[in-house]
Amino acid sequence: FKGPHLVQADGTVPFWVHTGNAIPSADQIRITTSLKSQRGSVWTKNKSIFEYWEVEVTFRVTGRGRIGADGLAIWFTEEQGLEGPVFGAADKWNGVGIFFDSFDNDGKKNNPGVIVVGNNGKLLYDHQNDGSTQALASCQRDFRNKPYPVRVKITYYQKTLTVLINNGFTPDKEDYEFCAKVEDMVLPSQGYFAVSAATGGLADDHDVLSFLTFQLTEPGKETPTPDAEIPQKDKEKYQEEFEHFQQELDKKKEEFQKEHPDVQGQPGKTTCAFFLSADDLFETVSDRELRQIFEGQNRIHLEIKQLNRQLDMILDEQRRYVSAVTDEIAKRGTGFPGQQGQVSQQEIETVVKTQEEVIRQVNEIRNSMADTLRLISGAQHPGSAAGVYETTQHFNDIKEHLHVVKRDIEHLVQRNMPSSEKLKCPDLPPFPSCLSTMHFFIFVAAQTVLFIGYIMYR
Repeated sequence: FKGPHLVQADGTVPFWVHTGNAIPSADQIRITTSLKSQRGSVWTKNKSIFEYWEVEVTFRVTGRGRIGADGLAIWFTEEQGLEGPVFGAADKWNGVGIFFDSFDNDGKKNNPGVIVVGNNGKLLYDHQNDGSTQALASCQRDFRNKPYPVRVKITYYQKTLTVLINNGFTPDKEDYEFCAKVEDMVLPSQGYFAVSAATGGLADDHDVLSFLTFQLTEPGKETPTPDAEIPQKDKEKYQEEFEHFQQELDKKKEEFQKEHPDVQGQPGKTTCAFFLSADDLFETVSDRELRQIFEGQNRIHLEIKQLNRQLDMILDEQRRYVSAVTDEIAKRGTGFPGQQGQVSQQEIETVVKTQEEVIRQVNEIRNSMADTLRLISGAQHPGSAAGVYETTQHFNDIKEHLHVVKRDIEHLVQRNMPSSEKLKCPDLPPFPSCLSTMHFFIFVAAQTVLFIGYIMYR
């Protein structure tokens, strides 16, 4: 399901059944309202027959409090669990539940978080520990009160369940981040999809905007034809319902045309445009400023993600070089005890050149980010200056860390330099040549003997 025109005239959602406090509307299903002790869920009427599948769920969790409760869950189970204590659905399910838990029951300060819990129909969910004792995989993500709807992509293919999440900070629908992965997971071959939610002493609005399901097939394997999947009896039933709905729509069109004859024949004006007001056509100054702030922050977010990705690559390369140098030092120290701690000059020059290249690349990235921030600052509201300041402070921290890395590498190079090439203090200049005391006395004695002999000779 997805909007618009999500709900029919009788308040039902085609192919889905809602229970509890769930309220369908034209563009979303409010699973629970922001009231205490609410439970609601929406389940598919028929079982899915896909062997491998992928679902994309778009939802909002909003509340006025700093902390929300209880959370929202996405299900694939063998039987429908219409009502129960586990986020509004039944316990002891056979299948898997992906829980978006808002409240920290165990006090470990790891909420809001995403938890994947499997069950064979016999286990009771561990509420007190937020399912941590039963979790197959988890990640910590804050999905409350985001500027854009949060998107989740859950894929089950060849016994591997993968959960990707879009954090709601960007309008880019494909900006997914890895959250969790469970391998060797066996799920029922057929089951029901569902979304449920619950509130406790604290409360949030849990709104689901869309739930899209896709069948996955192995490469080279033909997809079954629709005629083979739907029995002829069901096809006739669906065709009859479609014709009935088409007749009702035609009647409503005729009634509207009779009630609004002035709308007919006007170029460029349709029945949809008739209901639009000036507020729908033009945005206010505050809306425009907010939109510009969100767009600017979105660009900053994307640039910082790219920067973090490049820095991770650079640090990984640096770790490999340091590991190679350490291994070479260990090998030489083991093979030649007298040369322990020595590294060839060529390897040291390679490390130094690599670090210079790292610093050059980071400087280029910093300059690029500075240009981007200057462009964004012209279009942003002054209220977003705090975000720019935080980004500038972030780059200053990165620059400081890189200086520390450079200093450590220089220290490593000097420490591992061969002894013959280490820096030495300059030699003192030669002192003036002087006569020693022993030579002085011998010279005086010889001169005295010669003087006395000469006197005696005269």
